[in-house]
Amino acid sequence: MAGTGGPAPPPVSGGRATLKTATIGGVTVLTNANGFTLYWFGPDTPTRSNCNGVCAGYWPPQTGSPTASPGILGKLGTITRSDGATQITYNGHPLYTYVGDTAPGQAFGNNRNLNGGLWHEATVPG
Repeated sequence: MAGTGGPAPPPVSGGRATLKTATIGGVTVLTNANGFTLYWFGPDTPTRSNCNGVCAGYWPPQTGSPTASPGILGKLGTITRSDGATQITYNGHPLYTYVGDTAPGQAFGNNRNLNGGLWHEATVPG
């Protein structure tokens, strides 16, 4: 899953984070500013991330202050993670990227049962 050095630490909070959309496998998904697919984790709640420590190394939280590109329907928000970082939420789901996605347009984390629960790409209604 990760490189030989193990998972990277989660990113620090701060700054604006522009969210976009992309069509991957015929589905419109939410992406970060660099075009990487964003995911949500089944065990999370609208106010709490349940992906910390090693989990957050493989599934880095999308942090910062969210800005939506045109066409993104749904509610953006934030939560405060256990480490104090501000994590972006979409329709009540904290958002993450996946280290297995090495380029924009990939969604290798979709429907994976890892780190204690099921992961889903964040889909955007069309």
